[in-house]
Amino acid sequence: MRRLLRENGLAIVWLGLFFVTLIFGQSAVGLREYNSDQKEHGRPEVTYAEYVTSSHFLEATMENWESEFLQMFMFVVLTAFLYQKGSAESKKLDEEEEVDRDPRRSKNKPDAPWPVRKGGFVLNLYENSLSLAFLLLFLGSLLLHAAGGAGEYNQGQAEHGSAERVTTLGYMATSRFWFESLQNWQSEFLAVGLMVVLSIWLRQKGSPESKPVDAPHSQTGKD
Repeated sequence: MRRLLRENGLAIVWLGLFFVTLIFGQSAVGLREYNSDQKEHGRPEVTYAEYVTSSHFLEATMENWESEFLQMFMFVVLTAFLYQKGSAESKKLDEEEEVDRDPRRSKNKPDAPWPVRKGGFVLNLYENSLSLAFLLLFLGSLLLHAAGGAGEYNQGQAEHGSAERVTTLGYMATSRFWFESLQNWQSEFLAVGLMVVLSIWLRQKGSPESKPVDAPHSQTGKD
């Protein structure tokens, strides 16, 4: 158990924080807020199970996931091609790094991942699999955000006696959908941009996201 925690501590803590904040934080507080609004409008309260399967919860959750996955997709892709002198988040300016080596030269290594040994289309897909995974997660979250938003919009219309309804794609064409999305996107881009720039001058001892504390400001990359 001790070895398991040491070897997987980072993932365990981050996923643990995710479940705690989602289940005991967002969903619990969201339920109270939703039921408070229900009472104000003379509507019946809902149970926890009803709330976490509602359009309200789906929209709020996917709206945030969408921006996070977009941030990671953009970060993975842009750091493959763009540079920032002095940043710990950039590759070195004037030398090839380990991540740039051609995996096709390792096809005969017994410990190489199966797609590397297989080659061809499988390898082409595998060498872009990280960015593709985040892109698919982003697109899935975007569609679920729109589906939840359409459900919330249609519920509001019904409560106000309007027969107007929108589909998921129809909701994606509204300014409300894009306001919900862009207010999160801009904050993610700002956070990553600041991480790139601040890591030029600031340090965190022991963190792989920082340059060594004694590294000069002009040093680019983490090593």
